[in-house]
Amino acid sequence: SAMGKLHTISRGYRHGTRNKYAKKYRTKGMPGVARYLATFKRGDYVDIVVDSSVQKGMPFSFYHGRTGVVFNVNRNALGVEMTKIVGNRQLRKRIHVNIAHVRKSRCNESFLKRVKENDQKKRDAKIQGKEIKCKREPEGPKPMKIVKADEDEVEVLAPLPFVENY
Repeated sequence: SAMGKLHTISRGYRHGTRNKYAKKYRTKGMPGVARYLATFKRGDYVDIVVDSSVQKGMPFSFYHGRTGVVFNVNRNALGVEMTKIVGNRQLRKRIHVNIAHVRKSRCNESFLKRVKENDQKKRDAKIQGKEIKCKREPEGPKPMKIVKADEDEVEVLAPLPFVENY
């Protein structure tokens, strides 16, 4: 270290993204047409997954892998709103992202399926004139069991007594 500092650590806009933005095996090249033909509406849940082959409209690396809600639809970009934890508070962040870096999220699927099933159950119950509970109940503890054994079957395991042998 006689010569001092030889180089500065670069902190560019895409620093630390060597593996994060690397494309998977056999997926190099530009995205297919289906990616651009997907329709998005306001209120949809979307996952932000950066495609490094498209540099336009690329979000900052923090947002890679985040899920947000669409608040604006443009010709070839989407406005996505999500939360970011900064210190002890949650900030609402709004960013515009190119469509190539966005895919429909499946985070809401099971909820929507449950809503549909519950609505059907309610309709059936109304026809039959019954009350129905749609709330999910936790499983709760398992039922008790009594273990029976004869005296001679029971084997008591105990350590051997210590014997000084010197």
